[in-house]
Amino acid sequence: MTLDDLAARVQDRGERALAGLARLREADPPTTGGRVLSYVYDSGLAELDELAIRAARLAHGVNGLDPTVFASVAEIHGGIVARTRSILGGVGPQAGDGPHTGAVYGSVTSGGTESCLLACLAAREVCGRAPGDGGTIIAPVTVHAAFRKAAHLLGLRFQGVEVDPDSGRVAAADLLAAVDENTVLVVCSAPSYPTGVIDPVAEVAGGLEAEHDPGIGLHVDACLGGLVLPFWPGSEGSDPWDLRIARVTSVSADLHKYGFAPKGTSVLLSRGRQRHRASWFATVDWPGYPVVNPTLSGSRPLEPAAAAWVVLEALGEDGQRELVARTARATRRLVAGLSTIEGLTVLDRDPGPLLAVACDETVPEDRRVHPHHWADACGRHGIAVQAQPAYSQERGALASSSHLTVTPVTDRIVDEILHVGTLAADEVRGMPAPVPPSGFADVLDALASGALSPADILALPEDDIHTMVSAALTAPDPDDGTPSGGDDRVETGMAELLAAIERLQPDLGERLVRAYLAAVTEI
Repeated sequence: MTLDDLAARVQDRGERALAGLARLREADPPTTGGRVLSYVYDSGLAELDELAIRAARLAHGVNGLDPTVFASVAEIHGGIVARTRSILGGVGPQAGDGPHTGAVYGSVTSGGTESCLLACLAAREVCGRAPGDGGTIIAPVTVHAAFRKAAHLLGLRFQGVEVDPDSGRVAAADLLAAVDENTVLVVCSAPSYPTGVIDPVAEVAGGLEAEHDPGIGLHVDACLGGLVLPFWPGSEGSDPWDLRIARVTSVSADLHKYGFAPKGTSVLLSRGRQRHRASWFATVDWPGYPVVNPTLSGSRPLEPAAAAWVVLEALGEDGQRELVARTARATRRLVAGLSTIEGLTVLDRDPGPLLAVACDETVPEDRRVHPHHWADACGRHGIAVQAQPAYSQERGALASSSHLTVTPVTDRIVDEILHVGTLAADEVRGMPAPVPPSGFADVLDALASGALSPADILALPEDDIHTMVSAALTAPDPDDGTPSGGDDRVETGMAELLAAIERLQPDLGERLVRAYLAAVTEI
């Protein structure tokens, strides 16, 4: 085969693969247009998306592993860090670099989970703790799951502090009361994902400063809020939650959220060189090149960071402020409209682009709308909202809810969203709360009666769990006469899956959702 023959074959097969990709994508919900109210952050500006694509193409093939070879890596990452540091109240490197001085450094990561994990790793290292020796992360139970994941991976212990079940708010005194000699990091959210509440960062910072070891870190997870809350209309003069508070030791902020960059870019800002470099990995103890990794990955693409840098430069502060103004306007309209739907209530929240709705328990039962039935119904009408299970805690459960993330493009379709939301509520109003899929009924009843223990379920081989979940997550189509076990089946809705999760203790629920994802992805 000649080189020209190979090129022709690659081109032909590649075109067929691209056509196949296009067919696959046709089955996905649209990532632009505002009809998916989670996971995607649409500026509504096609021009901005095109700039990002062009930037990624220019950076194609560049390995972010070594900025001493590709100098553009250092320049682009440095520009991103400088911009986000300015937005979040930090100042650049300066003399007298101590643990709580103003000097702030940063790393560009692949996303919010990596930023949060690195903040936890740095906290462990600064406190001199070894994996598994009892080092603890203290955070409200509403903090993002990334911190539970970090504890799992880093040999730390996650201790969740309960929140008010009605408002979703944590008391600073409760967080501070949980801090002890094992604490390496306290985490606050700005805002928390489930309902959009901003934790009392300044109050927590003051308590740490006055009463606790200065080596304990205070991280603010602003992965979602970092590039939207500083520009939110009316935010001037509000209580600070960012690096303007000297006791805040690190902040995470995602550019692929309200920086409107393509997926794969976040920033971790850390106060002081010691904490900034504590999460780095370096070795010369092998025969190859010296390895220094400020992030979890070694080789990494420059494309996402290059696209993020161009998007930030293109928007400027005035563009960012205008996009946030559109988001705020859409949020106000949505809150006002959803609040009028009988049977639903909008949960307590702070200013920002997140909101959640729950069942209004003050109306008669036959007029109530369960948020998970409502979310499934919205999805059938082309608007995707995210169902969230109830969360058990000793001081009272957080209610089942459905989450909406608002973006600038939402402003164009608020009326459509409210129309669908009203239609969906009318369809499911008065329906009883969802029940788990029938395939789980025997297992759940056995757990409730004590015939089965959680340990029995946890001891089952993964193949048995997979078989149980795969069977339970489909159901016979009631309209076609197919007997149970027939081939013509329809998928169970998310409401039924979440109903099962709500009845299981967390470790059993984790096995359930792991098996659920496996059933979707394994081939």
